[in-house]
Amino acid sequence: MRAAAPRYGGPEADVEEWGITGMLHDFDYEMFPSADEHPFKGSNILCGRGYPDRIIRAILGHATYTGVPRDTPLARALFATDELCGFLVACALVRPSKSLDDLEVSSVKKKLKDKAFARTVNRDDIRQGVAELGVDLDEHVRFVIEALKPVQEKIGLGGGSA
Repeated sequence: MRAAAPRYGGPEADVEEWGITGMLHDFDYEMFPSADEHPFKGSNILCGRGYPDRIIRAILGHATYTGVPRDTPLARALFATDELCGFLVACALVRPSKSLDDLEVSSVKKKLKDKAFARTVNRDDIRQGVAELGVDLDEHVRFVIEALKPVQEKIGLGGGSA
């Protein structure tokens, strides 16, 4: 999300705020995994701790079932990168390198068509997120791969581009 801030939020986007939003958006999921609790419980916790409404609304908007509109660049970017990040990690893990270094957009698109691969990833959310951002799927996939490469070892992948 830090990388997405200037790209999708413009030069005035607060990189740290975008990063915090990305880090916090699923913090409650293990405690409250059901759709009637996540992300509602987490948002209430964040509200009680004084987090800004724009962060809380973006977090609520990352789940389509909340009914909260993604009406800011932050909210749209969070939604567009959430499912895709997990999918890209899955794509990398089945490669011999276990890395994003040699992951091509064409390979990702091929895996997106394979419904048996990473079956819990919602492909419709990925497509809808890209549409809401108003960007090309290939472009967004390429951008997110490049954004994840510097931190791939921290998220359990191989690779030497950090």
